[in-house]
Amino acid sequence: MTTGPLALVGSGEYLPVMADVEGMLIKGRAPRYVQMPTAAAPEGEASLRRWIQLGAAQADRLGVEPVPVVVRDRDEAESADLAALIDGAGLIYLSGGNPSFLAETLRGTRVWAAVAAAWHAGAALAGCSAGAMALAGWVPQVRHPDRDAEPGLAAAPRLRVLPHFDRMLAWSPDLVARATTAVPDGTTVVGIDEETAIIDMTGSGNDWRVRGRQRAWILTGGHRRGYPDGSTLSLSG
Repeated sequence: MTTGPLALVGSGEYLPVMADVEGMLIKGRAPRYVQMPTAAAPEGEASLRRWIQLGAAQADRLGVEPVPVVVRDRDEAESADLAALIDGAGLIYLSGGNPSFLAETLRGTRVWAAVAAAWHAGAALAGCSAGAMALAGWVPQVRHPDRDAEPGLAAAPRLRVLPHFDRMLAWSPDLVARATTAVPDGTTVVGIDEETAIIDMTGSGNDWRVRGRQRAWILTGGHRRGYPDGSTLSLSG
């Protein structure tokens, strides 16, 4: 089995501006687009319906089947029926909302095990905004900065991810400071601008291609270096 691509996206999931990225991820794979709006569950049913509708519209643009997997809490994350919906996926996408809620809800559950199994069997896996943060190794408490960060789902265990990075310094300079403080050896802090993605096509976690209208950034020692569309972030070593 060969692990599928992994995409971490700054913003724009299910919107026309990111259709090329989502289309590239599912191309050559089963036309089943699994969409997981779990990060938005604390916002209520109306928010979940909105994500499902956006996902269905994007699947229609791409000519594939939308498969919403609506996990609202850890009890639902242990559902065998919901986990079974992930079987045969070509692309699995974790959309935006609350990153710590998403990681806490899925970590160690039957549904997450099904996602990981599908990814390791060749399905593409993507997360946008909260989804991108949760797929990394470190997830901050965005809405409660006084609380400690927690482990992510660790699809990209050597990354700390800051989505919406072109707006982040204005929105939450404290979050950038927390992300870049006491970074463990072997961990890289990456900022991803809106409507931009970094994609690891091999699942190795070493080489990430930038796709989108803006940039990705590597943050080290108080400095940042930007990488435009088409660039490669080489993180091996």
